[in-house]
Amino acid sequence: MTTTAQAGATSAPAAGRRVTPTGRLILSADADRADWLTARRSGLGSSDVPAILGLVEQNPPLKVYYDKLGHDVDDAGEAAYWGTVNEENVARRWAMQSRSVVRRVGLVAHQNHPHWMTTLDRRVTECPLAEDERVPCALEVKTRSAFKSAQWHAGAPDDVTAQVLWQIIVNGYEHMHYAVLIGGNEYHQGVIRADQYTDVIADITTAVDKFWFEHVKAQVPPEPSGNGEALTKLFRRLHPTRSGSVDVAHHADALDALADYNRHQRAESAAKKAKSAAKARMIAALGDAQEALLAGERAYSLEPSNAAAKVDLELLAERWPDAYTACVTPNPTERISIAPQYKGDF
Repeated sequence: MTTTAQAGATSAPAAGRRVTPTGRLILSADADRADWLTARRSGLGSSDVPAILGLVEQNPPLKVYYDKLGHDVDDAGEAAYWGTVNEENVARRWAMQSRSVVRRVGLVAHQNHPHWMTTLDRRVTECPLAEDERVPCALEVKTRSAFKSAQWHAGAPDDVTAQVLWQIIVNGYEHMHYAVLIGGNEYHQGVIRADQYTDVIADITTAVDKFWFEHVKAQVPPEPSGNGEALTKLFRRLHPTRSGSVDVAHHADALDALADYNRHQRAESAAKKAKSAAKARMIAALGDAQEALLAGERAYSLEPSNAAAKVDLELLAERWPDAYTACVTPNPTERISIAPQYKGDF
């Protein structure tokens, strides 16, 4: 069996050609990124599926909806950058360890369902698990923070499993491989098999089709759900400037949200006060000691905190304006300001 991790010198397949058992090529792997971003909006890809299923805290379903409608909601940061940079190295490691051959492919759509789309990281041309080396399969490559290491101890986490299962659905594979680099120096690899997820695959297909036809095609946004901070960030990107007013007298959800906000704000305020009072009592019990013991064992202690240094931005701007301009980045945000008559119960 040949061993390689490179795409090889063969010419890229033409668009429209079947490149997997049920997948046809939409764009080759070397296509312009702008073209890729445009093409992927004509369907739902593997990175969209975990978001639609509510498995990615920072990527709510509403973000997928607005992305497909052409809004600029892409806020990929450092993690995405390093994932792209390290993809080739992780693919090489898997190919060498598995004594296999991998190729880059590109954007692929299901031959019978054009809105089922995926961008395969690598297509495996010689599967290391099969007696027949030509059994088709693919490789999904991931890089993850060291803080996520525990999620991989029992195999791929749910969001990655859903993503790989969607790739299996689109391409007609019986299984796919995955390889992950965690924290820059911890490597794992594994296999996800379709026959072990029959019911899950059916549920994913139903959820994707419902989202596509009932929301994206119908242009009906899904209900805001998921992480509140992620949703707030999404709305900030959608509406960077605001003016005017809107009447919410008949908007039941807005009124419920206002009541919920007031209730949680009161609870938060009370909790902060109670926590502060408890901290003071704990410190009082220490006297001039640094730590408190229970049955001879440390229960708690008062330790110095490495708080961030305080910067006088006004002084910096006044005396060293060039340094201020070079180092201080605006970070616009917003806060909810509730009219006095609508604070508390109303």
